Amino acid sequence: MRLSILCNCGVALALASNVAVADDSRVTLYGVVDTYIQYLGNGGAHSFSQRGGGASASMFGMTGSEDLGGGLHARFALESGFNSNNGSLYLDTTALFVRQSWVGLQDERYGSLTFGRQYGPGFYLIYPTDPFGLNDATSLYSAALSAIDRSTLATQYDGGRADNSILYQSPNVGGWRLRVMYAFASSVTQPLPKTSGNELSAALIYSGHGLYAGVGYGNQRSGKLSFPGLPGRLDLPSAQYFGAALAYRWGIVNLQANYTYNRPDDASPGSLAAHIGGAHAYSVAQVGATIMATPANAIEIAVTQRNVRGVHDNAIGVQIGADHYLSKRTSVYMRAGWMKNNGSSTASWTGVTVSAPGTTQVLAGVGISHRF
Repeated sequence: MRLSILCNCGVALALASNVAVADDSRVTLYGVVDTYIQYLGNGGAHSFSQRGGGASASMFGMTGSEDLGGGLHARFALESGFNSNNGSLYLDTTALFVRQSWVGLQDERYGSLTFGRQYGPGFYLIYPTDPFGLNDATSLYSAALSAIDRSTLATQYDGGRADNSILYQSPNVGGWRLRVMYAFASSVTQPLPKTSGNELSAALIYSGHGLYAGVGYGNQRSGKLSFPGLPGRLDLPSAQYFGAALAYRWGIVNLQANYTYNRPDDASPGSLAAHIGGAHAYSVAQVGATIMATPANAIEIAVTQRNVRGVHDNAIGVQIGADHYLSKRTSVYMRAGWMKNNGSSTASWTGVTVSAPGTTQVLAGVGISHRF
């Protein structure tokens, strides 16, 4: 259940902004609390643990809008993530609003222009075609894209969000929508110290008559990464991203597919990235389906392949899921996945350190998710 608060009644908000607040301004508070029990088979090792965010990342946030007249609105969003199993902040303990933090203008005729930390065109392109919603903890696509693998340690990829960004989103015109983003250079200290260069990305999407289709492109300038165990900072060559997504809804079945290719420039001769062979191109391909078996029961299926170019390094994964909705806001769910690494591959689900290259990974979990 989302709680909407008229801003002219929100004294604290009015004092904080120190500006006059229009009667038609509105702030919406929302969130998700999601916790699950996980079994992990990591080569010959087996473990049970409690984690947060198995179906949807645990979060709380607020969005706001103000009608400025003539079809123009001011909008903002602040969104924080947390680990519901222990209460800690998600991803970066130094950033309160690590998921989203932006403000901008939206015009009904011309689209929107927003500034801050926000989702990029690549995220909006792929999200509708991943049966597991690009979930950080259990999505096979997310696992394959962000795998910590020696052959791609210096290969940059589209992480879904960008700091210091400017995002333009066109209005929906006959089912077509364009998104273009430019992000200035940024630095973070968590989860690993990293600097990223400027980024330019775009995606064009069509949605209508049960069909969803889109293509995207991104260009990321060079950066640096500090990784435990390496003798120095790792140079990250400039890289290009290419993406395509397709889905078709047929009755209760939504068929889904996507493809992403990340191509870095050659590592500089003599650099650490060249020495360890860590700047290879790689692709992630996925096909799957989401089936609404009944209004209260959903089934998800995905098959994903990660393939690194130029070396024997690839992985294939299969995952199924089921969600039972106890109400509009509360659900219980299960996830079960299998991932086979080949050659030097060390892919696994996010947050898992693979015991050895080429090992098989198995994940199973049951959990509960509540939205408010």
